[in-house]
Amino acid sequence: MPRPLLIGNASGFYGDRFDALREMLTGGPLDVLTGDYLAELTMLILGRDRLKDPGLGYAKTFLAQLEEGLGLAADRGVKIVTNAGGLNPAGLARRIDELAERVGVPVRVAHVTGDDLLGERDWGTGVLTANAYLGGAGIAACLRAGADVVVTGRVTDAALVTGPATAHFGWTAADLDPLAGAVVAGHVLECGAQATGGNYSFFQEHDVRHPGFPLAEIHADGSAVISKHPGTGGAVTVGTVTEQLLYETSGPRYLGPDVTARLDTVRLAPDGPDRVRISGVRGEAPPPTLKAGLTRVGGFRNEVVFVLTGLDIEAKARLVRDQFEAVFAKARPAEARWTLARTDRADAPVQEEASALLRLVVRDRDPEAVGRAVAAAVELALSSYPGFHLTAPPGKGAPYGVFEAAYVDAGDVPHTAVLPDGTCVPVLPPAPAVIPAPVLGEAALPSPLPACPTRRAPLGLVAGARGGDKGGSANVGVWVRTDEAWRWLVHELTVARFVELLPEVGGFAVARHLLPNLRALNFTVDGLLGDGVASQARFDPQAKAVGEWLRSRYLEIPEVLL
Repeated sequence: MPRPLLIGNASGFYGDRFDALREMLTGGPLDVLTGDYLAELTMLILGRDRLKDPGLGYAKTFLAQLEEGLGLAADRGVKIVTNAGGLNPAGLARRIDELAERVGVPVRVAHVTGDDLLGERDWGTGVLTANAYLGGAGIAACLRAGADVVVTGRVTDAALVTGPATAHFGWTAADLDPLAGAVVAGHVLECGAQATGGNYSFFQEHDVRHPGFPLAEIHADGSAVISKHPGTGGAVTVGTVTEQLLYETSGPRYLGPDVTARLDTVRLAPDGPDRVRISGVRGEAPPPTLKAGLTRVGGFRNEVVFVLTGLDIEAKARLVRDQFEAVFAKARPAEARWTLARTDRADAPVQEEASALLRLVVRDRDPEAVGRAVAAAVELALSSYPGFHLTAPPGKGAPYGVFEAAYVDAGDVPHTAVLPDGTCVPVLPPAPAVIPAPVLGEAALPSPLPACPTRRAPLGLVAGARGGDKGGSANVGVWVRTDEAWRWLVHELTVARFVELLPEVGGFAVARHLLPNLRALNFTVDGLLGDGVASQARFDPQAKAVGEWLRSRYLEIPEVLL
């Protein structure tokens, strides 16, 4: 049997901790180091970079990290696999070759292409990027050909792990369970320190001032152990891994181009200090289509925030809105949205604590229209409510983005591995799907807790949660630590109660999914985020804190759980 493969992560997004790549290479043993730099918003940013300079379109910080990291990786025999190529993996691969020659580190660089579908069809007006989510087979082909560094464009985040694991263990597309295990491990790694205590509901249980980045020890059967380098900060626990598994997922089936991983089969268990074993993951054939992410500039956005202090907050807000109706009567932007955040409290000893925030957000295709709309706020400075002031002077409108998902036949996407010697190897899609196994339904719920005294308290005293985004939809995963708490949660936190606790999701389609092995529920809210993070449709545009909002809400909780 091949020895286990040790894969680490050094980046969860474009802008993550710069020193992480060096820390991971010098902190302990490692076979492969991955870096995830791409998100929906990142593709829009890279698309705008490419408009300014066709030679750009990749994550420039990764190239800067390699100034030191390339030699460290070569000295330690560590392979580097990253999606930092963005919209220009070939261009980044060339830059790495140039860097290697300049610093005197001989490395073999390969890259994966075929995801960029912008010129493949008519996507409609204003589309800036169009990229299919590829799997790990192209990465595996590059590594089998001897590549030391593999650069990709848009692949699934988990492909950065399935690719190296496939090359190391010799898996084929028919090895569904091992591939599914690698997908789950990849999903845990993809967001870096979120698996080691970062953004964790119970963060006060650990020292998370400088959490280390995660590692996955992958085995031939697809099982894995999640850990981190010795002596690094943060923690790896069943809780931190559970919470990351719920991030940006929805139902029991986690669809991907390599395999459909069954999240309802995942089992987690402690395996020593800062070690969590993942086992039991079952896989099904992937769907015949690939998801493609489209981004475009939707128009221009501007905002102004009025500070309302002291008494009569609601009346002050009405006055401002009434005064703006006269402004809008002359030239109304395409969209104007008011929100009042009652951050004030009575008899406050600090002025800021006595203040509420009234935000006006305007959108239009014309940048001048959004500029004129908020500039009118300044004219009210001496003729509006008492205590009038703004958080900042109005500025010019800024472009905002729109994300859309499309689906294309996997066979129509020219997935290609460009090997270190320049040979182009086409990557064929997996075989057609087979009949999937059933998932646990609502009818198979555990019995509820017997009646017992309750106390009104915040949900977060017994449950962890994490929110995330997928295009315009939000997800909120909620989990508990004991079987007793699970018996209560699964009956208490219905869709109706979820909507009652979070009134903002009312009016949107909400679905609830069961993950009993994780003692978790996953809620999806379609449309809560408008046209995606780049459109900034709400105060928390990526739903990052919706889980923490839910945990702060009060309900009747059995005292035995408290």
